Amino acid sequence: MSDKSEKKNKKNDTPSKIAGVLRAIAGKPHPKNFTSAVICAAGSSTRMGEGNSKQFIELEGLPVVVRTLMAYEAADSIHEIIVVAKEDEIPLYDSIKETYGITKLSKVVKGGKTRQESARFGSDEVDKKCKYIAVADAARCLITPEEINRVVHAAYQWGAASAGIKAYDTVKVCDKSAFIDYTPERKLVWLAQTPQAFQINLYRAAAYVCRDEKFEATDDNQMAEHIRVPVKMVECSRENIKITEPSDLVFAKAVLAVRKEAEAEALKKASRVWEDKA
Repeated sequence: MSDKSEKKNKKNDTPSKIAGVLRAIAGKPHPKNFTSAVICAAGSSTRMGEGNSKQFIELEGLPVVVRTLMAYEAADSIHEIIVVAKEDEIPLYDSIKETYGITKLSKVVKGGKTRQESARFGSDEVDKKCKYIAVADAARCLITPEEINRVVHAAYQWGAASAGIKAYDTVKVCDKSAFIDYTPERKLVWLAQTPQAFQINLYRAAAYVCRDEKFEATDDNQMAEHIRVPVKMVECSRENIKITEPSDLVFAKAVLAVRKEAEAEALKKASRVWEDKA
């Protein structure tokens, strides 16, 4: 092979090498880090209104829980998905798995009396190969696969990590009578989101200590805090809201509309590039 041909081949190979590096950065799964996602979908949905199970409300043609499952299906760092659901809704997931191609969905289990108990039930059902667990709310359907990957990879590094956003309003801590007690330093305040990811044995230790000590945590991070385990915060998008009340659906529809427009514009640009090359 001539020097000229060799240089040409190396040049042609450059894009594939770059693509390989980008895939690695984006979160290509490692077999030693088998990661199970536990999606909590057994909530009462009381703030959404009577008769409305928020995870099955349609959002731009897809149920909320389906959008969530599709994000975890597309995340390279996730190897299996376990859903914790209301008992009467468990049969619905067979159809969801088949209709929407959620191939990673391995089990659907009955939820507990609290969200904390439901997450623990889900953690008990992970594959024996599981090394890390990512616990998430079914109602956070605007999470992206890239954000999931970043949180999970932070857990690989630190043992425990959580999605979140930095507070942009001044936060006030009040007493039980709603009088301000103190104002924490805003730059140190974060609002927690999901997924929250942990080394599996660490998570189980926290979950069962909290159960035995009857400690009620508001999220999985607080269970880790309870046994003095540091959790690394990973900044994600403000779009990663939890669908809790009707007004949240208005915001979610707006976000999806902007994303759809951005995707259409990206396709147009890609098409023009290919036309120019042709």
